[in-house]
Amino acid sequence: MKTVNVPYIPELSTLTSADDFLTMMDRCGTRCPIDSLNWPQLYPYEPLTTFTVAHSGKYLYIDFFVRCNYLRAENYVNQSPVSQDSCVEFFVSPDPEDSLYWNFEFNCIGAINASFRRERKNPTRLTDDQLAQVLRYASCGQRPFREMEGMFAWNLLVAIPLELIGVKYEGKPVQMRGNFYKCASATAAPHYLSWNPVGGDKPDFHRPQDFGTIMLL
Repeated sequence: MKTVNVPYIPELSTLTSADDFLTMMDRCGTRCPIDSLNWPQLYPYEPLTTFTVAHSGKYLYIDFFVRCNYLRAENYVNQSPVSQDSCVEFFVSPDPEDSLYWNFEFNCIGAINASFRRERKNPTRLTDDQLAQVLRYASCGQRPFREMEGMFAWNLLVAIPLELIGVKYEGKPVQMRGNFYKCASATAAPHYLSWNPVGGDKPDFHRPQDFGTIMLL
């Protein structure tokens, strides 16, 4: 079971531009690979993917970086099936003793699908007002497009309010559980990668038992 330490960088709350965020994250954040190829015989494609994390006490910042050969962004409205596209995801259980967890799914243009639940089949979808609180900076822009083949590098920086997921940071370490994912189910090379390895005989990211440890320092 993996652990990622998320550094406290209060200066992030003072920044306003994507470039400034990325510079600060690159210098002070914690970077990890998303490289667990969980079903290699079924889905062998493995685009290079990393995430960098930090928090400001108010927001959790995640910068996803991807190099890939196929790029797709056909979904562009809230709560659409963005996992069909070039997609990155963050699932988190704020209280390690509670089964409640949140799933945040984003395609490469920042379209979002997000819910909270205790089991996969009974989600509570976030409202448009709640989704608007999740800040997104997409290097691919915001306009949808059909799948392209080539050599692509893109990043998506997201900022999730800690208050939105019920976390209050008071200067002491906070332990959560979660996982980070890269997927693209409807592309020419479907794939399902994770930071912490995922079990099961077919792709399923809704497995809290496979979450790693996330420590807000």
